[in-house]
Amino acid sequence: MSLRICVFTEPHRGADYEDQRRFAQLVEAGGFEGFFRADHYQTMGADSGLPGPTDAWITLGALARETSRIRLGTLVTSATFRLPGPLAVMVAQVDRMSGGRVELGLGAGWYEREHTSYGIPFPSAPERFDRLEEQLAVITGLWRTPVGESFSYHGDHYQLVDAPALPKPVQVPGPPIIVGGRGRKRTPGLAARYADEFNMPFKSVAETARAYRRVAEACDRTGRAGAGRPPLVLSAGVVAAIGRTDEDVRRRAAPLHTKSALPPEDAVVGSPAQLVQRLGEFAAIGATRIHLRLIDFDDLDHLELIAGEVLPQL
Repeated sequence: MSLRICVFTEPHRGADYEDQRRFAQLVEAGGFEGFFRADHYQTMGADSGLPGPTDAWITLGALARETSRIRLGTLVTSATFRLPGPLAVMVAQVDRMSGGRVELGLGAGWYEREHTSYGIPFPSAPERFDRLEEQLAVITGLWRTPVGESFSYHGDHYQLVDAPALPKPVQVPGPPIIVGGRGRKRTPGLAARYADEFNMPFKSVAETARAYRRVAEACDRTGRAGAGRPPLVLSAGVVAAIGRTDEDVRRRAAPLHTKSALPPEDAVVGSPAQLVQRLGEFAAIGATRIHLRLIDFDDLDHLELIAGEVLPQL
């Protein structure tokens, strides 16, 4: 089995910058491929999430200077939060700050409550997906415009006129773009057209396999291979709550039972061997990358357990 393993975190549950810095540096020391974080401004449950939210791209800019090897990115940045031109500048700058280690996960946005709380417009689902598609076109267009040339775009929601398309990211033609989710209609097509990686978050192996088939069909329809583009990386999000003892497992699984706005998830709860088995099942359906969601930033032993007893078997 050959899988690349990243750690995915949710700082909106309650983590300040220092918590994230400590965790990311341990992710790097433990041999994981990357540190990814959610882009949310509010918790999904009744808890307060103290000390409060941290902005994803400000945080990743700082982590770019405090790590040296791991990949850094979002799963996923909400297209409702930022305009595509400034977002392209932000991500390119963090890519330069990291020496070319950044990845952009981009989605349509879904959690209405945080939009209402912070005064962020929350259009209908069809419009959010329209905006996501235009943002993908704008961001990739800006990054791929040669130095010295300008970029213009005329869409229904965004218009750019003679943008200098700077700064350029270190990675060429740009940082890898991740598109994912459970959507059956537009998501596969957007991944086929714009993404480098398709991610299916936190569902069963069978559901993930069906999503991979939909994306493969979309790649065929859009002629991705004929255009000379490399195959999509297929990845899966996996919620993990494992331990050396039953008590460790119960403690780590407890947050999975709290009421949340998130849809049901297929978590791995048990031993390191059970996690290795599940990852092998994902590898068998074509996944080459896994984003392990770990909840507690203070539970460094959980991270060290996975690094010591799971990673060596992959």
